Amino acid sequence: MAPDATGESPFDTLFCGLLPRLYRRAVMLAGTRQAAEDAVHEAYLKLVARPEKLLGHPEPYAYAFRAMLSAVHDARRKETRQVPTDAPDTVGDRGAGGWDGGLEQRHGELEAVRLLGGLSARQAAVVILMDLDGYTLDQAARIMRVHRGTAARHRTRALGALRAELTRADAEGGPS
Repeated sequence: MAPDATGESPFDTLFCGLLPRLYRRAVMLAGTRQAAEDAVHEAYLKLVARPEKLLGHPEPYAYAFRAMLSAVHDARRKETRQVPTDAPDTVGDRGAGGWDGGLEQRHGELEAVRLLGGLSARQAAVVILMDLDGYTLDQAARIMRVHRGTAARHRTRALGALRAELTRADAEGGPS
C-alpha cells in the first residue's frame, strides 16, 4: 500500500482506528491484557499480509474481529497443550469517569471478563458480537464463518452457562 500525504498507509490508518475497540473485545475474549495485546498483534500480522482484503471489506471491524478471534482461539489451544490457565488477571484501562472514579465500571468490566472466561472462545465471541456490539445473528454467523444455527446454538449455550454461573454466585453470595 502506498503511503498517503501524512506518510501512513490507508491500511494502517484504518487499523489504528479499529484498535481501541479490538483491544476491548480482545481483553474480554483472552482474559488478560497481555494475551489481548498478543491477539491483536497477531491479527495485525495476519491482516497486513493482505491489506487489500481489509480495505475492500464492507465491514472492516468485523473482518479484523474475525482475525483477532482466530488468534485468541489459536493461543487458547496452545495454552491448553502447555499449562493449565489461571483465573483472569486484572485487565483493561484505568477509567476515571463517574462519581466513583470509574470503580463501578471497572468492577463490571472485570466481572464480564471473568464470566466470558468461563465460556468457549466461540461462545464468548457470539455473545460479544450480538449482545455487546449489536450485530444480528446472521451478521455474527457471517463474521464467525459458521452457519446461522451454529451461532444460535453457541449463543444459547453461552447464555445458559452465564445464567447458571450468576445463579450459583447469587446463591453463594458471591459477585454478581
